Parts: sequence; C-alpha cells; structure tokens
Amino acid sequence: MDEATGRYPIGELARRTGLSARTIRFWSDSGVIPPAERSAGGYRLYSADAVGRLHLVRTLRELGFGLDAVREVLDSRSTLAEVAASHVEALEAQIQLLRLNRAVLLNALSRDNKTEGLSLMHELARLPAHERQQLIDGFVDKIFAGVDDPDALVIAEFMREMPPRLPDDPTSAQVDAWIELAELVSDDDFQHTMRQMVLRGESDYRIDFGLTIRPGVLEHAGPAAEEGIAPESAAGHATLDRIVPADCDSRALLEWLDLVAEPRVERYWELLSLIDNRPPEPRSVPAFAWLAAALRAHR
Repeated sequence: MDEATGRYPIGELARRTGLSARTIRFWSDSGVIPPAERSAGGYRLYSADAVGRLHLVRTLRELGFGLDAVREVLDSRSTLAEVAASHVEALEAQIQLLRLNRAVLLNALSRDNKTEGLSLMHELARLPAHERQQLIDGFVDKIFAGVDDPDALVIAEFMREMPPRLPDDPTSAQVDAWIELAELVSDDDFQHTMRQMVLRGESDYRIDFGLTIRPGVLEHAGPAAEEGIAPESAAGHATLDRIVPADCDSRALLEWLDLVAEPRVERYWELLSLIDNRPPEPRSVPAFAWLAAALRAHR
C-alpha cells in the first residue's frame, strides 16, 4: 500500500485477495472495480474498500452472476435480493433444460447408439405445454373426424382433457414417457388403428361387453394367462365357461376383444399415467388376448 495516499496497486490487491492481477485488471476495465486514481507513472491505484469489493465480485461471479448484474449490485442500482431472485429464476430454467437434455441422452442410450430420431426426441422434450396440447388435440381430431356417436364424442372430449402435463421439474422417466407418447400419437399406423377402433366401435354391444365381460376377464382370464394355462386346453375351456355364457354372440365378442386387446392402446393410457406421476392400471391386454384365443379354440 502507498503510505502517502493509502492506495493499493494491482499487485498488492492480487496478494491480498488471491486473485490474479490479470483478472483484477479485466474487472477494472469492465467498470466493476474502477481505480480511485492513477500514480504519477500512470499505474492504477485502488482505495482500501477495493479488497472487500473484489471478494464480493469473486463470490457473485462464482455463483454465476454476469458482470452487468455485479455492477448493478455494486452501484446499488439493484439490491442483492432482486438480482439473486432473477438469477435463481434463470438457474431454475437452466436446470430444467439440463434435466430434459439428460433425459433425452438417457433415452438415446436405450436405442443402441442409433442416431435416427435424436433431433426429434430433443424437440419433443422441449415442447411447451400449449404445443403438447396441440399435438394431442390433433391426434384426437384425426381419429374422431366425422364421428357423431354421443358415446364416442364423450371419449374424445375426455382424451382432450387429459393432456400430458409435464411438471416444471420432470423426472427422466416422465420425459421418456412423453417422448414415447409423442412418437406414438404421431405414428400413422397407430392413428389408423385408433381410427378403426372408433369406427368399428359404434355398435352398442361394446358397452354391454365392457360392463358384463370385462370384470370376469380380469378375474379369471388374467390369472390363467399368468399361470400359463393354455387357452386351447381343457382347463382353458373351463375358464372360458366361467367368463362367457354359452349363449353369448361369440363373433361379436371376438370383434370387441380385437378392439380392446391392442397393446399400443393400453400403452397410450399407461404413458399418460406415467407423465402425470400416477401408477398405471394393471395390464389387461394379456387377459383379453388369452380370452380371444380360448374363444376361437372352443366356440
């Protein structure tokens, strides 16, 4: 320190703060730590409070503050709380983006190093909420186009009201589920399958089967499938008789089973549950597929 003036040259500031002279000079040129005066030889000299300011600048910089924000705090144009609140908001947005990127990369790992679709996955993961809703609305519009059946329209409205609501801080599993759902509803073959289900499901028998047959399917056919009972076996025949009355219209029932035993449709609802952080319903497709096989074998 210059004893006559009480000022510090850059070298002394560097020694006291542990910062390099180059860093102090850069911050000085940026207006963050302006010199109090210059020596007769033109060297920068700093006041005693420069040591404390440099410690604060270093702390703020290590927390990620830009030099403009640091200047606002040091010049009292903004309080530290105001700048910190803004910085926290920016950090939270950055953290969310990093989580999304991490989830996309983890998803890519499961694809055996295939690069196809990586850009699409990245775009899908970053879609804002209103664009996710538009994607689902477009899917529902396509599969229910021209349908005026009241029951079908109720289902369509229900599907529109169940958009994939990713939380602000989604888990990797939720992002994976959203990416899979977005790919599923964008798939032409899946759209066609769903469209055919809607068009073929206009007969009233589907309601009767859903109300009367479905509970028995889950109670008897589900365990039979899990236990490995062959649908064409005698035990399979006995299980079939417990579920389906002998006078049931087997052809109509098979048509209904073909509708409900579509794995991708069940997966659609599973993905919505995963995104919404709800436990998915127990899988029913294996039970319906088992019943269809037993019905074809014995009726």
